[in-house]
Amino acid sequence: MTSASHRAMQKLPVLVTGGAGYIGSHAVLALKDAGWEVAVIDNLSSGTREVVPEDVPFYEGSIADRGLVGRAFAEQRIGAIMHFAGSIIVPESVEKPLEYYENNTIATHSLLSSAVEQGVRHVLFSSTAAVYGIPEAVPITEEEPKEPINPYGASKLMTERMLADTAAAYPMNYGALRYFNVSGADPDGRAGQIGKGSTHLIKVAVEAAVGKRDHIDVFGTDYPTPDGTCIRDYIHVSDLADAHVRALQRLIERPDENLVMNCGYGKGPSVLEVLDALDRSLNQPIRREMKERRAGDPPTLVAANQRLVETLEWSPRFADIETIVKHALEWERQLQRGLGK
Repeated sequence: MTSASHRAMQKLPVLVTGGAGYIGSHAVLALKDAGWEVAVIDNLSSGTREVVPEDVPFYEGSIADRGLVGRAFAEQRIGAIMHFAGSIIVPESVEKPLEYYENNTIATHSLLSSAVEQGVRHVLFSSTAAVYGIPEAVPITEEEPKEPINPYGASKLMTERMLADTAAAYPMNYGALRYFNVSGADPDGRAGQIGKGSTHLIKVAVEAAVGKRDHIDVFGTDYPTPDGTCIRDYIHVSDLADAHVRALQRLIERPDENLVMNCGYGKGPSVLEVLDALDRSLNQPIRREMKERRAGDPPTLVAANQRLVETLEWSPRFADIETIVKHALEWERQLQRGLGK
């Protein structure tokens, strides 16, 4: 048997939780494009049904609904889970911590309990660089101390620990992919970021570009960086989705191995460099307003991504800010026209 045919036989049916959301919908597309069977569960609290392909079985509801999850497992013969469902807005987590622990940690406990009962053996979890808090060293390695500074990061770290303990006690392995700043949109316009009230720079900037906002705020211009603004590691959402497919394949092929790895490019532009790229794409400037620093914003957050690159033989396709901004802008214009038009 060739390695290629062996890999082809290892494509178990996958349940994507939060598959109608921003990153989850791109993972669904990446799985389908690679020939996997996919089903989605999403309560549509922040997701959009229209970005899920029509031929993908869809279960509307919560991952904490054991009956619904069990039905999805049984009907779709689920062998693996990609787990994206949860709440993700950092400032909101500070205002509503109990909601975040309920949605991100307690609901995952229910999902994992169902998975163990049904014999699902592989779980890939959407984690975050927020588990590191304010790191002491940059680039940030996976061994950096985990000291989250908000309930969002803490709820994700609790889930990582729960996964590790579950995998140690039951016939299951897991992966936790810690994202840095996810941006961009599907190059073919099939999905992108829709969520209202976004605090992510590129999403906010392209909303300003299409007239949904009249300016863009720049928080802090006196950081110890070349131009005084914060530097972040922006990873294109389609490159991230590809990493998920590769990670899941690895979990299936190596059932005794767990994966914990950063997802980023190992480099990043500053806030002003991102806005300059958008200005170039528009051939005109977006109005900027300089503001005071926000509390808790580190000057630089960049991933050490060697483990991702080497373990998964991952090579990004869209690792430049011009392309990321271009795809985000194209998607925002498509939203203005209306989905599906």
